[in-house]
Order: sequence, then structure tokens, then C-alpha cells
Amino acid sequence: MSQDTVHMKQALRLAEKAKGRTSPNPMVGAMVVQNGRVVGRGYHRQAGSPHAEILALKQAGPQARGATIYSTLEPCCHTSKRTPPCVPALRDAGVRRVVVAMKDPNPKVKGKGIRQLRRGGIAVDVGCMEDEAQKLNRAYCHWVCTGRPFVILKAAMTLDGKIATAGGESQWITGETARRHVHALRSQVDAIMVGIGTVMTDNPELSVRKSLGPKRTPDVRQPTRIVLDSRLRIPPKSNVLRWTREQPTILCTTALAPRDKKNLLKKSHATVLEFPQTNNHVSLTACFHTLGKLGITSVLVEGGSELNAAVLHSGLVNQVQLYMAPRVLGGQNAKGLIGGLSPMHLNQAFSIDDLTVHRLGEDFVWIGHGIHCQTRKV
Repeated sequence: MSQDTVHMKQALRLAEKAKGRTSPNPMVGAMVVQNGRVVGRGYHRQAGSPHAEILALKQAGPQARGATIYSTLEPCCHTSKRTPPCVPALRDAGVRRVVVAMKDPNPKVKGKGIRQLRRGGIAVDVGCMEDEAQKLNRAYCHWVCTGRPFVILKAAMTLDGKIATAGGESQWITGETARRHVHALRSQVDAIMVGIGTVMTDNPELSVRKSLGPKRTPDVRQPTRIVLDSRLRIPPKSNVLRWTREQPTILCTTALAPRDKKNLLKKSHATVLEFPQTNNHVSLTACFHTLGKLGITSVLVEGGSELNAAVLHSGLVNQVQLYMAPRVLGGQNAKGLIGGLSPMHLNQAFSIDDLTVHRLGEDFVWIGHGIHCQTRKV
């Protein structure tokens, strides 16, 4: 393993420490190395705070002159943000070489930072552990390139793919270890999305907890709650309409919703957004584009089988995260993972690439990307 790889791996580990706290910015880590010795470290802690390169240079001080800096993302060069650009700071510090894991897909950067560094006489190497850097900022890259949030479809199910009994009981299919894993996942996304059916059946809070008890965890970054409700049937005393000052709620509806109900719900400090209809439901394509414009870079879909089917068929799912318990429910009337009608042919099934599985106590979690179907129109 080369020294460049060793130091970039350390920078990636630094960047990952801020997972769930930098949106809509990417996670970035930086290392300043002088004669083989690390003299400065830094990572971007949250949006609006100093960038990783600036912190690493500050820690290195005079030892940055003539040094090599390793950055998991191309240093920024534009001024249309809350913090100063990194390229001038690297030049002023006298850095000799910059090793970059990946270019920044943001059009305001996208190679410009690298070109400015080279014009300033600094050697730049690009592509060290590029795949790992892209995976780390998968949501950010998708949001920048498409304008839509990165969508994760999450569900807990039995071995035979059931997410609830025939009577609708679903709490709890998986054990405590898996449920803690879900709360960690929630803490890493910008928003959680459910349908009105889930709200009316389960009355969830959709919050992040460090423990599995009934009390909300203070001082934890909470994701925005998004409810798809085409007719605004949501009960005014629903849990997702509580604590809206510390954890925002967005109600996505259509022109089918009564105007007086819209005005009533706005008094709860929830945001009510109206979208076009698709078969009397909120248009998911329009909804996700608007969420992207609001700076929401990632959405965790935790709905029931019908919402799961809708987002899957819309072609908007980027990742599946399926928690599986060693149980079998059986029966035709237990609720399956994906609602709606099943296709007639096997070649109409959705394929999932890059699939991995991890054990969580007595349960398992399957994580996959590249969800596609070559024969089905989405």
C-alpha cells in the first residue's frame, strides 16, 4: 500500500466522523503531511463551519510550507458560500502538493479548484481512493447531479417478505439491535418520508433516539418529517405535528385537500406544499424535485407497501436497506414489502446490484444499490 493510499484512508476516516451533520455540504477530511509525518488534521464538521483543508492547515501552522495535503474532495475555489475558499489558503500556506480523492461535481467547482492550484505552481494528483470517496458522498453527488435527494427505501420484514400481519401489526418485527441500527440510519439522512396510511395506523414520531425508550433524545439532529397526504386526512394531534420547531414537518398534498384544513395545519407550524396529482396521489417526481430545491439531499422512505411500490415504480429509489428477521408469517393476506399488482413475468422484476448483508443480533440487514428493471417502464 502506497503512502498516498495510507494517508487518504486516514482522511476518509476523518471525513466520516461528520456523517449526518454536513448536509447540504459534502463530508470532507484532510491531512497535512511533512516528510512522511502527519502535522495537521481536519474535517468539515457541519454546514457553515470551516472546511477540512482550512482546519488541517491551521493545525499544521508553518509546517504546512512545502508539505503535501490529502483531501477527500477537490478544494473549493468559489465565494458564493458562508466560508472562504480553500484554494487561496493552500497557496498562501506554501503547500507543495495536493492529493485529491475525487473532483467535486458541484458546477461551481468541478475541476476549477484543481486548475487554480496547478496555475499557482502546486502539483495536484487526482483519483487516490476515488471509489471510496464517491461512496462516502453518494447522497451529495446524486443531489448535485440530479437536483433530487438520494432516496433510501427502508423496511423491516420477515423471511418471507412480510412487513405486517393481516391485522396490520408490525411492531416489532426485528429486535433491538436492528432497531438501533435504524435510528443510526435516521441520524444520517436529511428527511424521513411516510404516507398518510402509516401516520393514521402507527402514529409515529419519526425521530432519532439514542435509546429505544419512549422519550425523545435531546440535542440530537433530527431529520425533517415528510408526509404524503393528497387530501390532508392527517389528524391534527398526530405525533408528526408535534415538536415542529425542533423537528420540521412537511405535508405534501394536492388540490384535493380542503382549504380550511390547510390553514388549520399551518397553525401547527408544519409546512404545507401542494403538488400535481398522479392517480389522485401526490406526484412523487414533482415532490422529490421540490425537496431537492429545499436543500434536502437524502430521504429515507419508511412507508407501507403502497408507498414502497410507488417510489420503486417511479424509478426514484437509489438504495434499499431491508431488515430481515428470522421469522415466517405466511398467508396470502399478510402485508408484503411491495404493494400493488405483481408483474406477469420474471423478467419484469427489479434487480438490485452491489448487494451486501450484515448480521444485527438475531436479524440481518440487506443493503443494495443500482435498482433497475430493463423490461419495465418507470
